[in-house]
Amino acid sequence: MGSKWSSWALYELDITFEDGDRSSRYPKANEFLEYGNHPFLNTKNIVDGRLDLSEINFLSDQKFSEIKKGRVNPNDIIISTRGSQLGKVAFYSDHSWSQPLINAQLLIIRVKDERLIPEYLYLLLNSTDGKKQIEMLKSGSAQPQLPVRDLKKLIVNLPDINIQKKILLLHNSLDNKIMLNRQINQTLEQMAQALFKSWFVDFDPVIDNALDAGFFDQGLEFPDDLLRRAEARKAARENADFKPLPEDIRQLFPAAFELCSEPSLGLRGWVPQTWAVTTVGDVFIVKGGSTPSTTNPDFWEGGDIHWTSPKDLSGNNDKILLTTERKITSAGLQKISSGLLPTETVLMSSRAPVGYLALTKIPTAINQGYIAITDTKFLSPEFTLYWLDSNMDIIKSMSGGTTFAEISKKTFRGIQLVIPKIDVVSFFSTIVGSYLSKITKNSEECSTLEDLRDYLLPKLINGEFEVNS
Repeated sequence: MGSKWSSWALYELDITFEDGDRSSRYPKANEFLEYGNHPFLNTKNIVDGRLDLSEINFLSDQKFSEIKKGRVNPNDIIISTRGSQLGKVAFYSDHSWSQPLINAQLLIIRVKDERLIPEYLYLLLNSTDGKKQIEMLKSGSAQPQLPVRDLKKLIVNLPDINIQKKILLLHNSLDNKIMLNRQINQTLEQMAQALFKSWFVDFDPVIDNALDAGFFDQGLEFPDDLLRRAEARKAARENADFKPLPEDIRQLFPAAFELCSEPSLGLRGWVPQTWAVTTVGDVFIVKGGSTPSTTNPDFWEGGDIHWTSPKDLSGNNDKILLTTERKITSAGLQKISSGLLPTETVLMSSRAPVGYLALTKIPTAINQGYIAITDTKFLSPEFTLYWLDSNMDIIKSMSGGTTFAEISKKTFRGIQLVIPKIDVVSFFSTIVGSYLSKITKNSEECSTLEDLRDYLLPKLINGEFEVNS
């Protein structure tokens, strides 16, 4: 559908293009710093249309002064022009850094034309139409690239500047709500991880009770790990800001530790008294999956049954599964021995890579890249999810394979773990369950808002819809 706005090629507008410095001054690996004032951006720092500065390299003041090209200013657009990540776009609005620099795979687009708001151009480049044009303009096969001379041919539709402002206002209001929900979810996830670590890794409530009961004054020979935890907890309790657990919760935890037969568990083999030591296979109901033949349309065409592969969890920070990219038919489901798994199943990718985690909020079938925990004898889905998260380094270290890392169900079932008393698990699950419910609600709202944004934006850009004041 054509646009009612006037169309312009980028070369017809007052826009400058500046790539990264590719001269001998280009920084070498040993010149990067972990901290500093001058970020050095690459394609990995562009995530979902935004700059992610959480993992970044820095340059020294001296090196920064040597590089004259590729300095980013506020309101600049950054686009990747080479490699597999070609076409990733971000808008730089941050004023906290002193001119970040870009690497040789990125390009700065700087708008000077008074008819065009820089952020609106970013919106156009990041739209479906913009992405299609970029895909058509790229060249090269082994190493895709987008030369400036070709990027300048990209066509944009320009409404009046006031209409641009209205479209941006609507788009950003939706985007900001999505970002807020994601930030809340990240906070809730961190709270769940911190609670699990405090109760079941550091054993803070048990150490509190043990300190009050004089357990560490008995003259027993304790390992350094346990003594250090006791000393650290003692110091924390003396802090003016320390807030002890309510008494009724503390009473759920024992007031002593005991030595178990496995030195890798607990604190050098010392685990909370009366808590059981067992194996995954004795506690978890573990299942695997498979992939119905992709060459048989009877298994896939018109399917309405969720079927997941680890790809569905890639980049998923919320640890919940709300939908799947692919669906199978009832005939396809019959080819999977584990069948349709219920909601609240805990999923862990078992290969390529090991370690993606999610709690299902939909019935789903799974492929062979998962270990699924559909039920437990003594624990809960919430405890299971965060036990896996807390022990992922151990799980990965037990993975084998030559082509790619993989942990088998047999190996997984042999992992030992400490089982808290049921009252403690129940209380933890109630708290974390409320976090996960909020995360689920926020994620569902994000999905709805993203659909609304992606539906409205093309129509707003083309003038098919008008933005009321």
